Amino acid sequence: MEDILKSYEPVIGLEIHVQLNTASKAYSSDATSYGEEPNSKVSPITLGHPGTLPMLNEGVLESAVKLGVACNCQIREVNEFARKNYFYADLPKGYQITQDKTPICNGGFVEIKDANGADKKINLTRIHMEEDSGKSSHDIDPFNTLIDLNRAGTPLLEIVSEPEFKDGTEAYNYLSEMRKLVRYLDISDGNMEEGSLRCDVNISVKPKGQKEFGTKVEVKNLNSFRNVQKSIDFEIKRQVELIESGGTVTQQTRTFDAGSGKTQVLRAKEDAHDYRYFNEPDLQPVIVKEDYIASVKRNLPALPKELFAKYRKLKLSEYDANLLTESKELASYYEEIIEHTQNYKGAANWIMGSIKSYLNERAASIAEFPLQAKTIAELQILVDAGKVSNSAATGELFKALLEDPEASPSELAQKLNLIQESNEDELMAFVKQALSKYPDKVEAYRNGKKGVQGLFMGEVMKLSKGKADPKVASKLVTQELEK
Repeated sequence: MEDILKSYEPVIGLEIHVQLNTASKAYSSDATSYGEEPNSKVSPITLGHPGTLPMLNEGVLESAVKLGVACNCQIREVNEFARKNYFYADLPKGYQITQDKTPICNGGFVEIKDANGADKKINLTRIHMEEDSGKSSHDIDPFNTLIDLNRAGTPLLEIVSEPEFKDGTEAYNYLSEMRKLVRYLDISDGNMEEGSLRCDVNISVKPKGQKEFGTKVEVKNLNSFRNVQKSIDFEIKRQVELIESGGTVTQQTRTFDAGSGKTQVLRAKEDAHDYRYFNEPDLQPVIVKEDYIASVKRNLPALPKELFAKYRKLKLSEYDANLLTESKELASYYEEIIEHTQNYKGAANWIMGSIKSYLNERAASIAEFPLQAKTIAELQILVDAGKVSNSAATGELFKALLEDPEASPSELAQKLNLIQESNEDELMAFVKQALSKYPDKVEAYRNGKKGVQGLFMGEVMKLSKGKADPKVASKLVTQELEK
């Protein structure tokens, strides 16, 4: 089967719906808060009652421009709205306000890693503004479908990619990158489990070398990145097996069953004309001028790719740079640390070591970490100055600071008797004492057995009760042995 699969080329495109974190809905002042009592956040405007008029939420426009700029898109000047008509129980108006022929963003791209870890650019078709539907629950009541319209009217950005993915891994990496981007831009929390980020996948296969695309199948209702990846890999195999057995792939909407790892038919796929799009008569076109785009661009935060490039220039490894840009909050904390120390690798080690361990043990975020970034920088400065050993700083001193976050690291180190001895005259006494204890090992060193130096260092640390500055002590031990 593997050889047969290699003779086909998958054509995969993703449609992502990003739920925006504005305080109110796309076209009304109804609140968008999550987890409220069902049907408590609705109004005549959300429900589309006669005589009501929608009004565009300016925050939705700003979010769309932010994402468009971050994705290198062309921002449209004249933006019109359309009605997408279809009947569904959780669509109270019987239509959705969206953008049809005039999406606010065209083109653009997102950079990801492919399945082999190589850089790949995924081009975008469009990004447009629209509103969400309500939510249907089929598993609470055994006899009825329950409808909660709180989500109806919540603002969305739909991001449509070009069909340039080759496998599920690329789709997974793209979703991860896009979620990271909307979080950095602070336009969405990107939580798939709460429905803030949802993904539909369009998949077809064609024999390698064939120009015409195969028949497209859409997989909807995917609730995790891993399920997106699994559904793509399953659907590629299903379609190839169907074609090879003499069958025909039909245009369908399918869903993915995580339990079986298979996709299942939902319905025959609708075409655009089934929605009877026409211009939204109650909303005027929105004009987006260049000066508005420029002002949004000026106020954008540093984005993951920019920070990654910055950290690589600071001589951090690719692994370190990736980890530090994992979230905006983590990157911001690191940025604060390096405002106070130029030991960039040391600062990164604090985050990836002691701080990450603390957070993981408590399933906490960096926002909940009790120590200020400046305090971590002060710890690193103590280590770099040779005043405190790295083991003491990351161990006893770090633990003491967690119990007293407002304390001064240097004062606490003094109080705990952790300040290293770096006075050469005092350390020389320990060095001579250590060498006199093992005259045979001194002779062995001078006869070429350089490995015994560690024995003397251990003895110096023991005599100094762990307070000897290792760098100074090592220099003095070598100096005496070489005499």
